[in-house]
Amino acid sequence: MTPAQIESYVDAAAAALALPLSPAHRPGVLRYFALAADFAALIEAVPLSMSAESAVHFSPVEPQEKEA
Repeated sequence: MTPAQIESYVDAAAAALALPLSPAHRPGVLRYFALAADFAALIEAVPLSMSAESAVHFSPVEPQEKEA
């Protein structure tokens, strides 16, 4: 997404949700959506086969601590 598209999306989403967006928070929200758009582009770039299926259940695991 371009910066203009991100701004348009954030404005439209805030309006649709009747969510006031403080001018002080706007730059951070725009940065977050730009980051999320970059992540989405990475995911969309991964080719999937016709037999690929979504995970039925995701179980996060706690990372192991490094030994000191």
